Amino acid sequence: MDTKPVILIVDDEKNTRNGLARALRRAYEVHVAESGAAALKILSEESVDVMLSDLRMPVMDGMTLMQRALAGAPDLTCILLTAYGNMETAVEAMRHGATDFLTKPVNLSELELVLQRVLRSRQAEAENRQLREQLDSKFGMENIIGNSPAMQEIFDTIRQVAPSRATVLVQGESGTGKELVAKALHQLSPRKHGAFVPVHCAALSSTLLESELFGHEKGAFTGAAEQRKGRFEMADGGSLFLDEIGEVDSTVQVKILRALEEWAFERVGGQEMIEVDTRLIVATNRDLKQMVADRTFREDLYYRLHVVVLELPPLRDRLGDIPLLLTHFLDGFNRENSRDIEGFSPDALDVLQAYDWPGNVRELRNAVEQMVVLSRGRRIGVRELPAQIRGAGELRESIAGSTTLEAMEKQAILQGLKSAGGNRTRAAEQLGISRRTLHRKIVEYGFTEVK
Repeated sequence: MDTKPVILIVDDEKNTRNGLARALRRAYEVHVAESGAAALKILSEESVDVMLSDLRMPVMDGMTLMQRALAGAPDLTCILLTAYGNMETAVEAMRHGATDFLTKPVNLSELELVLQRVLRSRQAEAENRQLREQLDSKFGMENIIGNSPAMQEIFDTIRQVAPSRATVLVQGESGTGKELVAKALHQLSPRKHGAFVPVHCAALSSTLLESELFGHEKGAFTGAAEQRKGRFEMADGGSLFLDEIGEVDSTVQVKILRALEEWAFERVGGQEMIEVDTRLIVATNRDLKQMVADRTFREDLYYRLHVVVLELPPLRDRLGDIPLLLTHFLDGFNRENSRDIEGFSPDALDVLQAYDWPGNVRELRNAVEQMVVLSRGRRIGVRELPAQIRGAGELRESIAGSTTLEAMEKQAILQGLKSAGGNRTRAAEQLGISRRTLHRKIVEYGFTEVK
């Protein structure tokens, strides 16, 4: 059986509230309250859909009650009732959050129409929320697209970690979407109304990065004509995202560590300690643990950052997500370029799913944009694919069709590994291929360790 909508009637006049309650009980679950304080108590204990409140009541009037009720339950629908209705009062009520405004004595037919309308609106909003949640579950968040188990695990971790203040380290190859993950962590956190402040560390010299992060006082250095806030300060109450943290030199690493330990810092050239409430998210495409071993990254900072780690998989490890990504980007670029391309031919889709995507999702996105702009038909075929993607597919087909070439490739890789004493990096250099390609071929041909 469907649950009845819940109505709360608030009026200091006993006859009015009881009369309204009797009229509404057939279709609704009804609660009554004789004062603002009693209404707030019911709202704290019950889930209420609509509150009907008299405007003029002793101690706490209807306008004050509505504002306090909405502060605790923003989704509550409020309708105010008064015997002293006028346009100014109605406008004021709407401005403070009322959905509608009725005069007393209440016309029950009019009230029923208003209730049906506002409840239909609430139902539509609830259905839209549910749809957004379903889309979020299927497609990710903040434009992070993925249905693969690896991406679903990433989404689950983001949802679990986002509400906390824990520092998050996002690791992954270039183009895997690290900044999108950082934005999702911010948007799903209590800090979403604060600023999301990104800093791309590799783009700035050590001196400029220090000033960019911590700000500077007037006259701190040549050209510092005025005081300037740094990114840590700008992100107070929000989230600071440091991309390519592995490119930061040791001097700035020390200052970041101190800021993380104390959540306070001094501007360049200043002496005043500035306290901030900032959530830090960092990202890198480098192996920070190896950098610590090589003494190019501070061990104490590494462990301070290594609280929650999100490892983003490269696109080649989630090829099943490619059709979803292609559809997402195709829709977007169709809109941007006023095109109406329907999709990809089966052959084109096969080539796109077989490609390695060394540039990951960023490369895929750029490829789709190029194809949308240059395509002349309604469907993208193999001929419309970018040359490097089409060429990789043709080479793969050529090798697959020749057992002689395959045997030669196997022999060359085996000889290269033996020559390099099993060192894959040296073997790849000697063979003129990437270490990633060599690793794939070793797996493909079933080679064991070669010395």
